Amino acid sequence: MTHFYSAGPAPTNSVLLLTTEAEAKSFPTGDIDLGLCGRCGFVGNMSFDPALTEYSERYESTQGFSPTFNRFHDQLARDLIEKFNIRGKRIIEVGCGNGDFLILLCAHGNNRGVGYDPAFIAGREEIPEDVEVAFKTEFFTRDHVNEPADLFCCKMTLEHIKNTAEFVEVIAEAVRDKPNSLVFFQIPNAGQMFEELAFWEIYYEHASYFTKQSLEHLFRALGLDVVETWTGYENQYLMIAARPADDPAPPEPADASAFALVDRFKCGVASRLKEWRQRLDTWCDQDKTVILWGGSSRTVSFISTLGLGPEIAYVVDINPHKSGTYIAGSGHLIDTPDILERRPPDVVIVMNPIYCDEIGSDIAKMGLSPEIVAV
Repeated sequence: MTHFYSAGPAPTNSVLLLTTEAEAKSFPTGDIDLGLCGRCGFVGNMSFDPALTEYSERYESTQGFSPTFNRFHDQLARDLIEKFNIRGKRIIEVGCGNGDFLILLCAHGNNRGVGYDPAFIAGREEIPEDVEVAFKTEFFTRDHVNEPADLFCCKMTLEHIKNTAEFVEVIAEAVRDKPNSLVFFQIPNAGQMFEELAFWEIYYEHASYFTKQSLEHLFRALGLDVVETWTGYENQYLMIAARPADDPAPPEPADASAFALVDRFKCGVASRLKEWRQRLDTWCDQDKTVILWGGSSRTVSFISTLGLGPEIAYVVDINPHKSGTYIAGSGHLIDTPDILERRPPDVVIVMNPIYCDEIGSDIAKMGLSPEIVAV
């Protein structure tokens, strides 16, 4: 691994529900030191310590309160069912969150499912009476590899794992003697992150970062045949479908394009940081009220990497479970969007541009017209 970027100290968890400002400001931190593998293009935090992260009922990462996200999620489930004929099957989802995607897969395809996640909270998602699903508040391990399944699904989890080969190998072992089974993973698209110099997408919980090439390399190295790799949600997510292979193709080393993306980030991120620092300083000099929309991991990274404090008046999020909690590290209060009517902002920074139309509509309904800027 060749080091190319450092950030931190950064909060070791970004979306835990922290109920006091003091707890948020004293939250544990860790270092971020990204390194690049010169053989396969994999990027990982060389200073990552999994013992510093927490996945419990306090972990609140759902995007399911956004109509924009729900439309994507529903369509993704339907597309997987149609493309790979996942009907009347048994599904295991590893890292299922509160089970919303597994419920969609089972409801739309008449499937049966079991979800594994230590942060699962019963009752968060409504389960239709005719949908057969069960959830286990534990990690999926080698102890579970003999459980029958036609589809192994794993969304937005691999990036949290340091030893990615060990993690995927468990699932590869579970499907090895099941030639008709399918493995589906979804992760953040690091290729887009590096291309757009998106420093706010680098945070401590994400130990591992993949481009299309490095993800395919990993799956092939573990004896899986890559059926398809694609992106979605305006290129933000990278997705892969694979099956067990009798004679797997050997993984190919990454080509120059993978390393060019990292070089672009390495050479350009300092200018992106300076650009945002100057923009925020200008708004501060103009005595403008600046807020962030989205109490997410991106928000924590944006604030901690830029070292922000009073430049940000407050943070809002449509997830009611986050209301009244605080941002790890900075201690900014997260409130519901109706605070905008009581404390009108001059500038709203949207932490994910895909939600600009949705957020702009919500703000317009309040009769407000602040400047809306997306990261």
